[in-house]
Amino acid sequence: MFKRRPPRAKSGEPSRAGRNLPAAIGVGLALLVSLLVGMLFLPLAFVALTTMIGVVGVWEVGRALEVRQIKVPTVPVLAAGVALPFAAYLGGPEALAFATVVSVTAVALWRCLDPAPDAARSIMAGTFVLLWVPFLLSFAMLLLQEPSGPIKVATLLLLVVANDTFGYLVGAFFGKHAMAPRISPKKSWEGFGGSIGGAMVVGVLAVVFLLDRPWWVGICLAVAVVAAATAGDLAESMIKRELGVKDMSSILPGHGGVMDRLDSIVFASPVAFLLSVTLVPGTL
Repeated sequence: MFKRRPPRAKSGEPSRAGRNLPAAIGVGLALLVSLLVGMLFLPLAFVALTTMIGVVGVWEVGRALEVRQIKVPTVPVLAAGVALPFAAYLGGPEALAFATVVSVTAVALWRCLDPAPDAARSIMAGTFVLLWVPFLLSFAMLLLQEPSGPIKVATLLLLVVANDTFGYLVGAFFGKHAMAPRISPKKSWEGFGGSIGGAMVVGVLAVVFLLDRPWWVGICLAVAVVAAATAGDLAESMIKRELGVKDMSSILPGHGGVMDRLDSIVFASPVAFLLSVTLVPGTL
């Protein structure tokens, strides 16, 4: 006569999308608020905090690569993780390019002086980590130095949050068609559509009320950022699958590692910067 109700998920248990949702929301909001406050009131503190997060991401990737016996030259790569964002913020694109060349050279020299085997693979791994994390993340520092830079970076962060949030919600409840089942089985086309729709709303509101620009700029920015953020998420998922790890680390409750949060931002930052300087000069 009575139907048995399915048990409710206990607090702290993963949700349908595989996350501890309360912990994920709490950690995500804390990071977002810290970054926004630092960026709007103490830009140099924002650069320092972002650099620190990027350095942790570098450490996570290097640690994950060791699963496959790939040794990343830790010292020069971590030094590059500090040098590149500050070079971008203090010196602009030219300084970032110079710091990148010097950093790659330092990785090669450091590893060549080490008698351990597999030097070529180690140099390639160090260069890959250097270009993936601190180099791409440094474009956010370049964007910060643009006119209305803090507002543009804030818009970028809000778009990335909208991408993650709306994609997660729509995908968790309506996702049926996997986008890349062999790479990320839980990422669906329905969730991707939710990411674009939510980011469009946020993008239009941000460019109209914060940047005082035409609404269509928000549409273009939202689509580009969501596409880049999704590519970054899939790229990290592919790397984790190749390495055989679920998360880069377990530093952030509900999120996994720092790179599990940075994967979208590092791809979206250069896209946002390039749109800012090339889309319509003086418009974004």
